[in-house]
Amino acid sequence: MLQIRHSEERGAANHGWLNSHHSFSFGSYHDPLHMGFGPLLVINEDRVTPGQGFGTHGHRDMEIISYVLDGALEHKDSMGTGSVLHYGDVQRMSAGSGVRHSEFNHSATDGLHFLQIWIQPNVTGIAPSYEEKHFTPESKRGKLRLIASSDGRQGSVLIHQDAAIYASILQEGEQAEHALDEGRIAYVHLIRGSLVVNGTPLKAGDALKLTQEAAVTLTQAEDAEVLVFDLPR
Repeated sequence: MLQIRHSEERGAANHGWLNSHHSFSFGSYHDPLHMGFGPLLVINEDRVTPGQGFGTHGHRDMEIISYVLDGALEHKDSMGTGSVLHYGDVQRMSAGSGVRHSEFNHSATDGLHFLQIWIQPNVTGIAPSYEEKHFTPESKRGKLRLIASSDGRQGSVLIHQDAAIYASILQEGEQAEHALDEGRIAYVHLIRGSLVVNGTPLKAGDALKLTQEAAVTLTQAEDAEVLVFDLPR
């Protein structure tokens, strides 16, 4: 079964310094039909103006993943971690028993564009931890590159959930497929370009929920960058 989530149907919040689109209910945006999908609870597409950002705030018992699309994301946290991330960088923070952090646009002149992803962990109260990895465009081109997993395999960041996230960059004539084990569900978020997923056309910002499907099939790509989530129900 397939269910499309059109880009323009997402929740929108424009705070001046932040322009955000919410794929699932978040903050003041509430939609009972979009409260998450399996353990995937948040995909926010955030654009932050130069020199602005999210002040220090707290989280607990959440896997928080940042996927930088353009610009420089400056991160600082109560674990003593400080970093500036750019395109291709993937950051994972396990909030566990509690962590405080801030996220800012490091540049005084250029905008920041990134995806903020929250996944509910399958363990609670663990010590907070941080990890970041860089994935080159070449490693994602024409194929699905594992970027997050429950065991950190293939150089992916480790998340505390029986889930996997793949990233791909597909040009015209390229396609990719990911098999789904029985009982698994999938969520496809198209970052940019256009793509056909299991026969369903998607444009930038669109997403597709897949249940009771044997595989995720990506075809008819045009300058596409996409994330594929393999999730438990």
